[in-house]
Amino acid sequence: MNQRLIGLMSGTSLDGVDAVLVRFDEQGALRVEADYFVAYPPRLREQALALQAIGDNELDRAARLANELAELYAQAVNGLLAAEELKPADIAAVASHGQTIRHAPDAGYTWQIGNMARLAELTHIDVIADFRSRDLAAGGQGAPLVPAFHQAVFGAPEQNRVILNIGGISNLTRLHPNQAVIGFDCGPGNMLMDAWCLRHQGQPYDADGQWAEQGAVESSLLQALLDEPFFRQPPPKSTGRDLFDLPWLEQKLLGRHVPAVDVQATLLELSARGIAQAVTLHCPANQTVFVCGGGARNGALMRRLAALLPEQSIAGTAALGLPEHQVEAAAFAWLGWRFLRRLAGNLPEVTGAAGGRVLGALYPK
Repeated sequence: MNQRLIGLMSGTSLDGVDAVLVRFDEQGALRVEADYFVAYPPRLREQALALQAIGDNELDRAARLANELAELYAQAVNGLLAAEELKPADIAAVASHGQTIRHAPDAGYTWQIGNMARLAELTHIDVIADFRSRDLAAGGQGAPLVPAFHQAVFGAPEQNRVILNIGGISNLTRLHPNQAVIGFDCGPGNMLMDAWCLRHQGQPYDADGQWAEQGAVESSLLQALLDEPFFRQPPPKSTGRDLFDLPWLEQKLLGRHVPAVDVQATLLELSARGIAQAVTLHCPANQTVFVCGGGARNGALMRRLAALLPEQSIAGTAALGLPEHQVEAAAFAWLGWRFLRRLAGNLPEVTGAAGGRVLGALYPK
């Protein structure tokens, strides 16, 4: 029997929530039927950013923000249903990633907020959420979780592929025939570039990397950024705003007098170098890098990746049948479908968990 699920994804870029409507057949083959996006209001984004760091009254602020996120997620779900002329009864479940405010696998926890009980009330649909904590409980990083989806949807027996997601953080999945799947976070994607652009240009992102292309890479700053131990750490590994945030950048800038536009150029180079280094070291003989996420729309970043990986083709995941902006939300719809079937959603070789685990928790309608 075919089932429809709605996947919700709000990532480290903090730009908004992506909703995708996905139809699954009995074997789990999927087709995305529609998508919908709701932007975060600036105030909500600021509140989520503030919770990335230790501060006063965190429990109350997090709980209030979780309630607001539930309202926004419900707006995305109900907007998608209205656009497609569907009823809540037509949807088997909503699979929601939630908004990460802390990711600390070394301390044994990761925290994604968004009042999921409230979301179930507002949508009248079962909600599946909290996908990461079971993997952590089994000794894993809780991230990245999308490589299992990438393997199921994008794997091919005749080509060495890397699936590269460039969101706030960049992460990749190696899909090489006859080799184990590996996946891990590479380092910053759009996150630092977005934050620096907002501070100095008043814009939430550097459209097409145009501002970065007006600057020059400052080599000593770039080296200081690349000296971060995370880049040398072998997989499995994951990261987020807990490490790569503006205070981290500001510390690296201490004592340096670098024009803002040159910092932006250097941050773009940092993202490109982190990705290229990960592909070169851990994905030898790769043939094509298929890119998804918001970074796929940054032409300057894509051109730099092509220059750093000259022996490989760079393409968007649309070439594989799934548009770049739909991939991550579709992945969580797939994880929701796996939960409903009580099938493992993680790849232990990717996250470091003790074994495959059913991921998620159910909030009935």
